[in-house]
Amino acid sequence: MKAVVIRRYGSPQELQYEEVEQPKIKPDELLVKVHATCVNPVDWKIRQGMLRFITGNKFPMILGFDLSGEVVEVGSAVTNFKPLDQIYGSLGVGKGGSYAEFAALPSKSAALKPQNMTYEEAASVPVAALTALQALRDKAHLKSGQTVLINGASGGVGTFAVQIAKALGAEVTAVCSTKNWELVKSLGATRHIDYKQQDFTQDTTKYDIILDAVGNQSFSRCQQVLKPNGVYVTTLPSAENFVPFLFTALLPGKKAKLIVENPNTLDLAYLKELIEAGKIRAVIDRTFPLQELAAAHAYSESERTVGKIAIAVTA
Repeated sequence: MKAVVIRRYGSPQELQYEEVEQPKIKPDELLVKVHATCVNPVDWKIRQGMLRFITGNKFPMILGFDLSGEVVEVGSAVTNFKPLDQIYGSLGVGKGGSYAEFAALPSKSAALKPQNMTYEEAASVPVAALTALQALRDKAHLKSGQTVLINGASGGVGTFAVQIAKALGAEVTAVCSTKNWELVKSLGATRHIDYKQQDFTQDTTKYDIILDAVGNQSFSRCQQVLKPNGVYVTTLPSAENFVPFLFTALLPGKKAKLIVENPNTLDLAYLKELIEAGKIRAVIDRTFPLQELAAAHAYSESERTVGKIAIAVTA
């Protein structure tokens, strides 16, 4: 099969489109013909070697964590899927492998694809939308009527977070550039802060929840605009937040939490329901063919992406 591999950490030029062996599945896995995948910032951070303490130095390495496609084969222990099912899912940051024509996907990390989405749209959902959902619902325990600020509201996680927060009954303040405000407003945000003109951590408004979807603000800066029992959730682990993560878990009052996506069938099925009900849609900035993955990585690294970057694997 064709896949894009890296043989060492480095620039986008390390991504090579070549022939590799098709994966063999375990009893609890699905062999999926991948129709689409997408680029997440974590992909190029791994490619650069920024996360080698997690990914190690075992090469060749196939990156990519989101996918949508068609089930070709099911493992002997799988009972909830069958060949020809159209599915979507996440391989999880510790595994990867969706930058390829076929991938081995744990059945517990898959769900049936939303019927009203293309493969490219569906592939843009799992990592970003699961991160947003689990951050707001599970980490911050969002309740209807609460106020939520989303830093990076026009990005991959942010665009889903705005919609999920709205669907859960929150009032959403979006931090993004003015040029992206109309888009984010259409997703459900009711208030806007342009980060180029205003530092939201100096705002007079206080929030129940702050989701830092870009990971560029610390808890120490955000806590002054949190309500007394407010929750700050970030997508990026950092030394500056390590102590707050530990101490706020033990003490009453404001909390600092880290979200790491947990792919699972129940949450993917829940997102499918929201999507098919018209409460969530995918925002696709650009679509690249798998052969042009290096260009897609370079574009993602420019940090100008609005929503997601989709990768078409098979026609």
